Amino acid sequence: MAKSREIAEWLGVALGEGLDGEAELTRVSSIEGASPAAVVFATDAKTLARAVASPAGLVLAGRGCANDAAEDARVLAVPDARFAFAKVAERLRVREPGTEIHATAVVAASASIGAGTKVAAGCVFEEEVCVGRDCEIGPNVTIYAGVCLGDRVHVQAGAVLGSRGFGYVRDAATGAYTLFPQQGRLMIEDDVDIGANTTIDRGALGETRIGAGSKLDNLVHIGHNCVIGRNVIIAAQTGISGSSVVEDGAILGGQVGIGEHATVGRGVILGGGAGVLSGKKMHGEGEVFWGRPARPLKEYLRDLARLKKR
Repeated sequence: MAKSREIAEWLGVALGEGLDGEAELTRVSSIEGASPAAVVFATDAKTLARAVASPAGLVLAGRGCANDAAEDARVLAVPDARFAFAKVAERLRVREPGTEIHATAVVAASASIGAGTKVAAGCVFEEEVCVGRDCEIGPNVTIYAGVCLGDRVHVQAGAVLGSRGFGYVRDAATGAYTLFPQQGRLMIEDDVDIGANTTIDRGALGETRIGAGSKLDNLVHIGHNCVIGRNVIIAAQTGISGSSVVEDGAILGGQVGIGEHATVGRGVILGGGAGVLSGKKMHGEGEVFWGRPARPLKEYLRDLARLKKR
C-alpha cells in the first residue's frame, strides 16, 4: 500500500492539481478491473479515455497523450507509462516476511539462506549451495552442489540449476564415449528471473555465469561454461550450447538455437527460431538477425523474396 504522493515521488513526477496526495493505493490493475484503490496505465489517447472513465485512483499516462486528460487530477504524466506501471507494481507487491519452516522439511544445521528468501515445497538444495536475500524459489526446484544465487533471484517451478554438462570424449578406437569432467560451478547474479523447467548446466572445469538482471523464460537450456551477460532476455525453448557467450543487453526470441563457442554481441537481437552456427560471432548493437543460419534481417528478407520468385 502507498499514498498517491509517494507513488509520484517514486516516479519523479508531480501530482495533478487537486489530487489528494494522501489517497491510498493498494494494487495495480487492468482498466476493466480497476477500483478507487488501483493504479492503471495508458499509452495512447484511446486507452487514456477508457482509463479516466474508470474508477481507478491513479492513471499513469505517457507524456504523448497525458494532455488529452489534463483536467483529470488522477492522471500522472510519465515518460514511459508501461515502465512506470511495472515499477509501481514492484513497489506495491506485498512480501510477507514469514519465517515458518514446514514440519516435513529437512534442513541441515549448517544451512544458511539469505533474509527474506522463500523456498516452496519439494525443493532440493545440495551441499554448499549459496542463496542470497529476498529470493523466491518455486516448487520442485533442484539446485546442485556449489551453485550460488545472488539477491532477489526468482526461480519458477521445476527449474534445475547446476546439473552436469553434456560433454563427452570419444575413444577413436572403440567409438565409446567417456564423460569429460563436469566439476565447475554455476553463478547466478542479482535480480535474475529463471522460468519454469529451465535448466542451466554447471561449468566443466570453470564456471557458467548468468549476469545481473537477466530474464530467462520457461523451458530454456543453457549449456556448460556459457556466459550470459547483464540484462539479457531469453525467450522460451531457446537452447545455448556449451562455452557460448551472450553479451549484455542481447535479446533472444523463442526457439533460438546457438552452437558451441558462439558469441552473440552486446545488444544483438535474434528473432524467433534463429540458428547461430558453432564458433560464429554476431555483432552490432541493435542489429536484428533472423533465419537458419542467422543473418542480418535485410539479408534474410531478401533471400525469402528470391525464393518466392522461383
